[in-house]
Formats: sequence, C-alpha cells, structure tokens
Amino acid sequence: MEQQAKVTSVDALENFRASLILFLSKAKPALEEVMHEVVRTRLWIENEQRTHWEREIKTRRQKLEQAQAELFSARISKIQEASAAQQMAVQHAQRAIHAAEEKMRMLKKWNRELENRADPLVKQIEQLHGFLTSDMARAVAFLAEAVKILQSYAEVSIGTRPAPTPAAAEIENLSGTESTESTTPKS
Repeated sequence: MEQQAKVTSVDALENFRASLILFLSKAKPALEEVMHEVVRTRLWIENEQRTHWEREIKTRRQKLEQAQAELFSARISKIQEASAAQQMAVQHAQRAIHAAEEKMRMLKKWNRELENRADPLVKQIEQLHGFLTSDMARAVAFLAEAVKILQSYAEVSIGTRPAPTPAAAEIENLSGTESTESTTPKS
C-alpha cells in the first residue's frame, strides 16, 4: 500500500523560517557588539590607562623631587617650621607615587586577567558567530527550498507528481520515507 504525505499548509515552516531570519538579524549584531566591547576594553587597559598612569607616575615623581628640593632648601636655611611642612609635603608626594605605582601594578594584573578570562569566551562567541553566519544561513536557504518543494507537492495531483529534486530527496530521507517513484517496481 502506497503512503502519501498530506501537505495542506506550509505556513508553520514559513513562519519558522521568518523567525529564524529575525533571530539571526538580531543575534549577529549582538555578538559583534560583545566582541567589539572586549576589544575596546582591552585597548582601554593596554593603551589609555597604561599611558595615563605612566604619565601620572612621572608627574608625581617630579612633584616629589620638587618637595625634596624645598625640604633641602629649608634645612639649609634652618627654618624649623618650614622644615616640618616640607617634610609633610615629601611624605605626601611619596604616598602619591606609591599609590600610582600600585595602580600600575593593578592595571597589569587586569590586563592579564582580561586576557585569561575573556579570550576563551571570545573564541566561543566567534564560533557561535561563525555558526550563525554560515550554518544558519544555509539552514534558511534549506527551509526556503523545503517550503517551495512542499508547496509544489501540495499543488500537484498524485498521478502527475514530478521527479524529486535533490532537496526533496533530502527532505524525504530526513522524514524516513522514500519517493514512491524510485521504490515502486515498474512492470
């Protein structure tokens, strides 16, 4: 006994294809934005912040040298009150340098941490982006072809069914049925 598919509507398949296209149009830009944010953060840490704190350390060292010179000058002139104020200025400048150097150490640590933690995740995002770009684009094309084949199948009467196309044969293979024309022995 010959089995036939009863295709009455392919709207669900077409709706799924449209939803997939909509999903892809939103997912790919979101993944690209995430990758750009990681790159932007890496550049911010490696360039902007590093340059900022290098400049800050240099400026603070200059202020320390100036405070030390003023302290030395005050000691030579034997002004006791000025000497105490100058000592406090030197200590303040030294603390400022230590704080800036600590910021620079933390910046280097953040750079390593970002690299160690973000790189594996970025690779996964890149793989997902590649999957959405290539495999899902082929899936959309396959669904379009399947919709076209199923619509033509629904329109064709049973006796005048055309020979299956490669895509139709693939659909039939996926559904577990074979074309009746290829399996029916000819007498």
